[in-house]
Order: sequence, then C-alpha cells, then structure tokens
Amino acid sequence: MPTRSTNSTPSAAQDSDATLRAELGSEIRRLRKERGLTLVQLAEHAGLSHPFLSQLERGLTRPSMPSLHRIARALGTTQQALMASAAVPHHGASAGSVHLVRAGEGLPVDNPGGTARMLGAPAYSFHPVEYTGTRERFEEYYDHPGDEFVYVVAGEIEIDLQTADGPRLHVLGPGDSVCYPGGTPHRWRAVGDGSGVRLLTVQNATGQADRHT
Repeated sequence: MPTRSTNSTPSAAQDSDATLRAELGSEIRRLRKERGLTLVQLAEHAGLSHPFLSQLERGLTRPSMPSLHRIARALGTTQQALMASAAVPHHGASAGSVHLVRAGEGLPVDNPGGTARMLGAPAYSFHPVEYTGTRERFEEYYDHPGDEFVYVVAGEIEIDLQTADGPRLHVLGPGDSVCYPGGTPHRWRAVGDGSGVRLLTVQNATGQADRHT
C-alpha cells in the first residue's frame, strides 16, 4: 500500500527551507556570473541593495515576488524560472522522474498580501505556481515571455490586462480562469478579503534560465 510522507516536524521544514534558499541563491549567482555581472552591477540593474543580494546568493534570506521579478529581468529570465531552480529536492531522482510536491513543501516566496509557492521543477516545460492571499489594491504590472493561465481556486479577484487590443479588466471567481500571451502586462487584486484568495497559475517555460546540460 502506498505511503504518504510529509515534512511535518519544524526541524525538517527549517532544513528544507534552508536547502531551497541555498538552491535559489546558487542559481542567481550562477546566472549573474554567466552574464558577467558583479553583485553591485546586478543590484543597480535590479534596483535593489547590494547587501540584500549578497545575503540572497548565500541563502541567508529569500526575496519577495516583486524583488525576484526585478532580479529575473536584470538576468534575462523570469521569476518563475528562478523559483523552479529551488524546487523540492528528491535526492537520487533522475531528470525524467516524476516530481511530487506535498502540501506545505516548496520554498514560499512573499507576495503582496500573501505567498507564492512553486509546484514545478526546472526539467519541465511549464511552471505551475500556487498563490495564497493577495492585496486588495493593484500593485505594479508584471510581464514575462511565457504564456500564462490563471485559475481561481477560492476567493474573487479583478485582473487587469494590457493586451494588444487594449486594456481588459475582468472579475474572476472560483472556477473561473483566463489565459493571456507572453509579454502581456498584468496585475490582479482581491475583490473583498484578500486573505481568502487562492490561485493557480501555469506559465510555459519560454524564457527559462539556461541550464547546464
């Protein structure tokens, strides 16, 4: 009979969090060096502080989604691709193995009004992200190369899309979804209580950070 293992103890969760922070920091450092950038130069391009980036690369802290977006743009990749580099580790698994993510696993990244959690891994051609909670006011626009699908699991959001055909504003509730092409500036906010919002987004991996083979 199959068993269901979880990282239920606080020490196991802390160890996993530290490992995933280190993976994310290592990927940012690898890409920075590959692009020929110093920490100071990357900080300037991303509009972030040099000490923060230094701590991030050493796995001592984790970024918010807005700061990760700035770092990704400065490195010519996407925040989802960087998050995928910190996927739940399954030691000894081959590149073609099934990627299993249990509830509570994965590195949570602070997002305005809540958190975001990567559910995929670098080997896959798509990046699924779970968002739990969101702000009740609009923040800055995001855009990325990959097409994106957004599905509302719980709560209600208003999504603002700056499409090639002009601005589009949609209210989405549980069971509603929307797709938009890569490069579309977009942002969303909660309608009502943002703490009850839960979303699943899936972005294709166009623009994923180059990986060593």
